[in-house]
Amino acid sequence: MTTFDVLVEVRLRPGIADPEGATVERALPALGFGGVRGVRMGKAIRFEVEAASAEEARRTAEELCRRLLTNPVIEDAVIEVSPPVRQAT
Repeated sequence: MTTFDVLVEVRLRPGIADPEGATVERALPALGFGGVRGVRMGKAIRFEVEAASAEEARRTAEELCRRLLTNPVIEDAVIEVSPPVRQAT
């Protein structure tokens, strides 16, 4: 088995209200960032997966997203599987 680093970025789906992003966007001009628009908040989740291949690691991450990490009604997940880190013992 090989250990893969996985990054899951969870984002609200288009059209879903993002009050946290709207609050940040409203505060930006007072901080001197008047040209920033379209702020959307999300979360990043990093973990390691032991798997036989990158494809298997991705399938595991997808299942984690479906069952635990995301609300599929309002959120989307972008999964990035990095090349193998090290061999598991």
